[in-house]
Amino acid sequence: MAMSSGFLGAIEKVGNRLPDPVVIFIWMIAALFVASMVAAAMGASAVNPATGETLTAISLGTSENLRRLFVDMPRTLTGFAPLGTVLVVMLGAGVAERTGLFSAAMRASVSKAPKALLTPIIIFVAIVSNHAADAAYVVLVPLAAIVFAAAGRHPVAGIAASFAGVSGGFSANIFPGHLDALLLGITEPAARLLDPTWTANIAGNWWFILAMTMVFTPLGWWVTDKIVEPRLGPWTPATPAVVTADVLDDAAEEAEAVSRRERKGLVWAGIGALVIVGLWAAMTLGPAAPFVNAEAGPGEQMTPFYNSLVAGFFLLFLVCGVAYGAAAGTVKGQGDVVRLTGQAMAEMGPYIVLAFVAAHFVTMFNWSNLGAITAIHGAEGLRASGLPTPLLLAGMVLLAASINLMIGSASAKWAALAPILVPMLMLLGVSPEMSTAAYRMGDSTTNIVTPLMVYFPLILGFAQRYQKDFGVGSLMAVMVPYSVAFLSAGLIMILGWTALDLPLGPGATVDYQLPTAAQAQP
Repeated sequence: MAMSSGFLGAIEKVGNRLPDPVVIFIWMIAALFVASMVAAAMGASAVNPATGETLTAISLGTSENLRRLFVDMPRTLTGFAPLGTVLVVMLGAGVAERTGLFSAAMRASVSKAPKALLTPIIIFVAIVSNHAADAAYVVLVPLAAIVFAAAGRHPVAGIAASFAGVSGGFSANIFPGHLDALLLGITEPAARLLDPTWTANIAGNWWFILAMTMVFTPLGWWVTDKIVEPRLGPWTPATPAVVTADVLDDAAEEAEAVSRRERKGLVWAGIGALVIVGLWAAMTLGPAAPFVNAEAGPGEQMTPFYNSLVAGFFLLFLVCGVAYGAAAGTVKGQGDVVRLTGQAMAEMGPYIVLAFVAAHFVTMFNWSNLGAITAIHGAEGLRASGLPTPLLLAGMVLLAASINLMIGSASAKWAALAPILVPMLMLLGVSPEMSTAAYRMGDSTTNIVTPLMVYFPLILGFAQRYQKDFGVGSLMAVMVPYSVAFLSAGLIMILGWTALDLPLGPGATVDYQLPTAAQAQP
């Protein structure tokens, strides 16, 4: 793959030299050891405004902390908030993916799209399909190229539009999913540095990501039809033989109409979804609803419902996947379901390795008190600067977008940033949910312009099937308008959301008020 020149080429060179995120966390743990010993020797401290407690820096090199490190190692991993949440959700999502539900649903959504609405349908389906993770890249992106070519439009424009939706709109969706569980799970221990009572709600960014979908879909439509496709020019196949051999025939399985079994499977999956939604509605709205705590205050009565959503999405994906598989013939018995869940968990191995080192970094950061101390002093400095909160959040979006050019893992970046940024902004009156929303906005919008993105070479390969001389720089140039448009819209959304104090999700607000010392006791 040819190396691009200029600024993007420099980013590619620097990024290629970065080690794996697991290794980065190991380095960070080593640096944390040294920093904690130096801070403890200097007597660094700060007063926690939530509890009135004076926090002092604690050396990780003491006998007590070294003993805790090795004795509590299993508990540190299993106690890592995102781990259980993500594994539970992915246990169901993995079955839905492997039975073919996600693939069939994506193909059924775009195969008969009206030409006039082809672009927005592709982008919307791409955004929604990011719940399907790998399947969205492998199935939808090449399918979008074929659908565009069949409509007489440039297939690379279809690739660009779908890639922008799947990856540039990675944090957007109409429902929460595994990414919400992952990021808000990381937010929870960071928020508890100041407020031990704070609990993550997987639906805490629901309204925000829904608004992202509603904004990014028409915006991506405009960028595709007004900027990207005109720049690509009309679609003229080099030779009929090339188109047939390299494109249409190779992708025939992706482009074929949804079969009768698949249509039956989608109907059964829809029935399964209605059953799960009805069950959750009954347990929330029915008599003696177990998902409502009638004895709690007005703002906390729905907490059991929010906490049940992880199990709800697990069952939704699992039931829909099994129902689809039973009708489509991809699931023939109980053994198949067990096998598919096992395969789903096997593919989570790399994440578990990352979770192991991230969990220890976060836990040891908490032991040292450096996160809370840094956040408190940082918040005091920001408050003294007089910068309005919306600008601070906009800066957070830009920070995440910049780091994302070189480090692709959303969870790795947030695990490193959250222990400082979340409590810092809490001290300035910004909720953990709002901090998470600002981070994910920045993290999402620059995925599509960096060669370090894990699927970038795959997307490049899809484009080269239609245009042999299409290189790394060509793909970057095609995707930059989407990235700039999404990032600009994201900054406006963050500023507007904060100014209007709109709810981010059920029970989640922009503002945050530190609890009193009595309330903050764990």
